[in-house]
Amino acid sequence: MDSRRQTPDQRALGLQYCMLLGSLLSVLQMNAEGSTKEDHQARSESVRRLVQNARVFNDDSACLGTRPPKRIVQFWDDATRLPADVKACIESWHPLEELGIDRVLFNAGEAKEFIRRELGRRHEEAYSRCYHPAMQSDYFRLCYIYVEGGCYVDADDVYRGASIDHLFDDGRLKVQPLCYDTSTDEMVRPSVFLQPGAGSASWIFYFNNNPLVAHRAHPIIGRALEAATKALERAKPNELPEIQSTTGPGILTKSIVEHAREVGGIADALVVLHRWEDISVSQWPLSYRSDARNWRLSNQQRQPGHQRDGGAGEPQ
Repeated sequence: MDSRRQTPDQRALGLQYCMLLGSLLSVLQMNAEGSTKEDHQARSESVRRLVQNARVFNDDSACLGTRPPKRIVQFWDDATRLPADVKACIESWHPLEELGIDRVLFNAGEAKEFIRRELGRRHEEAYSRCYHPAMQSDYFRLCYIYVEGGCYVDADDVYRGASIDHLFDDGRLKVQPLCYDTSTDEMVRPSVFLQPGAGSASWIFYFNNNPLVAHRAHPIIGRALEAATKALERAKPNELPEIQSTTGPGILTKSIVEHAREVGGIADALVVLHRWEDISVSQWPLSYRSDARNWRLSNQQRQPGHQRDGGAGEPQ
């Protein structure tokens, strides 16, 4: 948005967002279990090479043959308290129904029941350890896409009208690349960081977990789900794990890089969406972003009314 057309409140929110983003991405870079600064620098470099690889964008010959269902999946923890501006974002995807694409919205209880029914008690307990709706959303999307396949999109994304048919052409994992410049506390534009050879020591390359598109049982989604589950299980009683690195983009990025290293290539499993902004943008500002419902303001803070389910060795 052009800052000259923003209100003072909008400019303040944008500044607050950039400051929080900087600190949270530092956590994303440094917080993964057993990782060092060098590990994260190497991971960022691996992501840079992947996102600047034209073959990962365009190679249709080597792909997972099972197509995902044409379905948009979203999450909002309490549908009875859905803010009007978020509802408008969700409804922006409605025109796709006329093109044969299903839409489904889960609340927190429905997500928990889906996980219990499809994946069992272990994953249900892990979900119950997610202390913030954003963390529940992160974990649920891994569970749902692994079990059913489809296209997960955040509830605050606005559909811009471009075709999404290509998302369902094959079963490869399709993700959006991001790049953050720690020296300026700003995101780097895709038109800049996707250029072959582009890079800086201050840039952090990573993958967003929005959107998340794949066929069911995709190996990278399975790896990320298992890693997120173990991270939640490792958390001590009353510990609140950092959201990004436990269930969000951090754990997904780590899983993609590990998969690429183990199999010696990734073009048959991954598509980098280098023009996702043509399809959708995250709406800003929204009413919920200024209170505890915004995970950026509530990271590692217990949410009112959230009681962590008892696990092994944990008081009930």
